[in-house]
Amino acid sequence: MTEPLTIVIADDHPLFRKGLRALLGTPPQVQVVGEAASGSESARLAEQLRLRLMLMDLQIPGGDGLSAIRELATTLPQTNILVVTMFEDDDSVFAALRAGARGYMLKDTDDDAMARAVLAVGNGEAIFSPAIAARMMAFFASPPSQPVSFPDLTESERNVLRLMARGLANEAIASQLALSPKTVRNYISSIFSKLHVADRAQAIVRARDAGLA
Repeated sequence: MTEPLTIVIADDHPLFRKGLRALLGTPPQVQVVGEAASGSESARLAEQLRLRLMLMDLQIPGGDGLSAIRELATTLPQTNILVVTMFEDDDSVFAALRAGARGYMLKDTDDDAMARAVLAVGNGEAIFSPAIAARMMAFFASPPSQPVSFPDLTESERNVLRLMARGLANEAIASQLALSPKTVRNYISSIFSKLHVADRAQAIVRARDAGLA
C-alpha cells in the first residue's frame, strides 16, 4: 500500500488553514498531519513528522516564509514545498524558487487546481498557478537584465534599504516613499531577517558594500 502524502499547512490565518484542511480531507492519498502558525513552528513540525509536503505562506510570523523555506530545503530536502500566498510579484516568486520551493500557487486558486497542485508537488513535480506561469514565461522571454543586489529582497524592501544606506531616518524614508512609518518598520524588520543582520548599522554596511547607496 502506498504511503499517504503527509502534509503540514503553515499559515497564520486559522480560517485559511481550516479551508485548506477541508479541501485536502477528501483525497484518500492525502493526510494533513499538522498546522503551523509561524515559521519556527513549521520547521519544528517538519523535523518531527518527516513530511512529504509543506504548504507555506510567505507572510508568516516567527521568521518569514522565505527563511523557513530555505531552512527546510537545506535540512529536510525530502520535504517538498508548495508556496500558497497572495503575493504574485516577480520578486516574491523568484525568491521563493531560489529558496527551494517546488511550486507557487495563489490563495484564490480554485479548489480543483489547488488539489492538483498539492498532489503534483507532493510527488516531486513543479507546478504554478496560471497567472504565475504566465509571469514566468514573460520574464524568461524578456531580454536578460543586470543582476540586482540582494535578490531575496522585494523591490520595496530594496528601496527602503537604499535610503537607509544614504543615512535617512525612518520618518524620512516613509515620507520619500509615501509609506506609513509602521510599514517602513515592517520592511526594515524583514530586511534584517533576509540579510541575516542584527541591526541597522550592519544592514547599512552590507548595502554600501553592494553599491546600493
